[in-house]
Amino acid sequence: MMIINNFMVIFIMFIIGNLIFVSSNKHLLIVLLSLEFIILSIFFMLLLLLSFIEYDMYMLMVFLVFTVCEGALGLSILVSMIRTHGNDYFQSYNLL
Repeated sequence: MMIINNFMVIFIMFIIGNLIFVSSNKHLLIVLLSLEFIILSIFFMLLLLLSFIEYDMYMLMVFLVFTVCEGALGLSILVSMIRTHGNDYFQSYNLL
């Protein structure tokens, strides 16, 4: 019963992260934070699933490496946008 409750909490975290990602398209920082929240919920789900089946946690380390790389790329894009345009609004510059 405890595992089902944990999966429900993780699923709700995933849904909330997706709703924030879809609804907020004004600031790049909020979009990046919602993506990290989604990835954190996926990490918790993998942790719970792999510990439930008593599997090796090596895949979680690979997942964390890719997560850190994604976060570093997102922050570098954010810093580049702030340096060139002065803010992180999507509406303040032309994408074309």
